[in-house]
Amino acid sequence: MTKKQERDRARRRWEKQQASAVVRAEKRARTKRIAAIVATAAIVIALVGGLAVALKPDAPAKPQLTAAGCEQPPQPLGTTAKLELPDKATAKGATWTATLTTNCGDIVVDLDGAKAPQAVASFIQLARADYWLNSPCHRLGVGDGFKLLQCGDPTGAGDGTPGYGFGVENAPKDGKYTRGQLAMARTKDPKVGNGGQFFIINGDTSLPDPDGYSIFGTVTKGLDIVDKVAAAGVQPGGESETIGAPKAPISILRVAVTEKKA
Repeated sequence: MTKKQERDRARRRWEKQQASAVVRAEKRARTKRIAAIVATAAIVIALVGGLAVALKPDAPAKPQLTAAGCEQPPQPLGTTAKLELPDKATAKGATWTATLTTNCGDIVVDLDGAKAPQAVASFIQLARADYWLNSPCHRLGVGDGFKLLQCGDPTGAGDGTPGYGFGVENAPKDGKYTRGQLAMARTKDPKVGNGGQFFIINGDTSLPDPDGYSIFGTVTKGLDIVDKVAAAGVQPGGESETIGAPKAPISILRVAVTEKKA
């Protein structure tokens, strides 16, 4: 074999190797492109799936037993507040009308700014601040001598406060409360235990506390709503068979207050 033939043979061998290398490179590039496409598709599918999950609406709350004429209550906002105690002069010694719009209808009360100025001033401030927006009435009493509905805690747990407290005023000396009265609920401290929670009394009730509870208003309309809620009883697992969360829920949606003209 001549030198020329050897060079030609070496050149053909090199060209063949180069061609094989090009084919292998193209295969690797094609494999990478396919892998990239598959990976991109997987990411897109995951994102779309995640977005679908993110956009999926929350499951509706399980319907609760409601009294006749009541709508399903809204979810409580679960908030408390950090407000300052208002000047009792806000009540101006006047009578005020408050409308408590609930999921069961309106409960209307007259507030006595002359006999309980601090409680009424506080009530006015909290109403105007939408403190009771979508707040459940969390405690019901249906036993003999203890007939009331306790409301006023936006958390629905019974321990929410507006961020301040004040003392008892206009409490009955005998601890007796009558149907239709509106009284402040409070902690054990009579000097600063009042806040945003209150009782709607729907039957003769005895609260034998030596310091009593402030009576600051009277229900003029809607007491039958409380009666309907009370007729459904209390949920099991409460304080007793006659004291606990209402079985038929009732929530305050909003409160409006206006001064009554003399």
